[in-house]
Amino acid sequence: MRIGTVTVIGANGTMGCGVAGIFASFGDAKVYMIAREIEKAAMAKEKAALSVKAQAIEYNLIPRTYDDLAECVSKSDLVFESVAEDEDLKKEIYSQLSKHLKPHVIFGTGTSGLSINELSAVLDDTAKRRFMGIHFFNPPYRMTLCEVIPSRYTDPSVLEGVKAYLRSVLHRDVVQVKDEPAFLANRIGFQFINEALQQAERHKDKGGIDYIDSIMGPFTGRSMAPLVTSDFVGLDVHKAIVDNIYNNTHDFAHHTFDMPRFALDLVSKGHIGRKAGSGLYKRIVNDDGSRIVYVYDIATGTYRPIYEYSFRFAEAMKARLRVGDYEGAFEQLLSDDSREANICVESLIKYAIYGVAMGKAIGEDVNSADAVMATGFNWVPPLALIDAFGGVDIFREIALERLPKGFFEMVDVEGILSDIPSSRYDFRPFFKAR
Repeated sequence: MRIGTVTVIGANGTMGCGVAGIFASFGDAKVYMIAREIEKAAMAKEKAALSVKAQAIEYNLIPRTYDDLAECVSKSDLVFESVAEDEDLKKEIYSQLSKHLKPHVIFGTGTSGLSINELSAVLDDTAKRRFMGIHFFNPPYRMTLCEVIPSRYTDPSVLEGVKAYLRSVLHRDVVQVKDEPAFLANRIGFQFINEALQQAERHKDKGGIDYIDSIMGPFTGRSMAPLVTSDFVGLDVHKAIVDNIYNNTHDFAHHTFDMPRFALDLVSKGHIGRKAGSGLYKRIVNDDGSRIVYVYDIATGTYRPIYEYSFRFAEAMKARLRVGDYEGAFEQLLSDDSREANICVESLIKYAIYGVAMGKAIGEDVNSADAVMATGFNWVPPLALIDAFGGVDIFREIALERLPKGFFEMVDVEGILSDIPSSRYDFRPFFKAR
């Protein structure tokens, strides 16, 4: 499949900008970058080049506005939509551009979880067969995952051609997933993140947000702590993802997708995260150029300096990880009877169980869960985490011992953990001594 010209709609957004850079650099494609205003499109061009560390690709990036949509789309081999996560807005744009789509054009949406079947409803039969979800992850230069989501109408041969192009030309880690709310990576990742947000509210008297992030830091198998991740993605995006899951699914983790009131209040006030200057965290630049990071204190409703927490289990784990003693690090975690260690253990166990369950339900197979979490979030994958605990038999015993009994009455843990392989990923690189 040859993709020589691409139109990116919503190219001034964080993801649209980054994806345009990927098409222009790895794909050497001419990319029309569509934004509402030409000034925003021009700024997006500069950001796209910087995002892939290759200003030499600027000649491939062409700023345009919606006034040029018809011309750009008619010249393109692939049209990629990356506007806000609003179903009505997307459908309105699809209705506008569908009349300009040539029969050979691939049409992809970068939605992070809206129904591909539902979005395709406004397209004609020809366009429906060439339409699919093509979900990149942020930042796309570093996060190589690309979830591909066909609708019930997508032509299988077109689907396979797009997957081959993404793999061989754009160098993506491609995982095909079912058209389920939030797809697979965000379904697993935001279950963990939103439950961490709920934990922060529950433990607001202990510090709340930075307290939970200190319990779930990089030493637990993730490049970013969960609430730092939410702040990076944006609480508005976080809300769109978990609301979609909460309203449209009813699995055993349903209650964990209910966004806490304090976070909803932050969104309503425009404190949506790093891109807005404040959210769960707030970065202050002093007159001398130095920076200090504040955190939102749920108990007082104000921002304060981050506390320097020191948890016995965390320091012991980091000490073991520094010398490559991964087994010893987990022994330190499991032997500690503190509140913080128990929160950590329970959260990791539930993450692995939910990840395996969703891999079986939404992915091509259970290994899909590992692929999406490793390459989309840079978190230790669920199966790899089970390996880190000592394998499925030991993991099952620990789960029975450490999780509330009511969990097992609600969840078929035995069924979820049956017939699962060892991970294809080495768990060790995901655990950082910091």
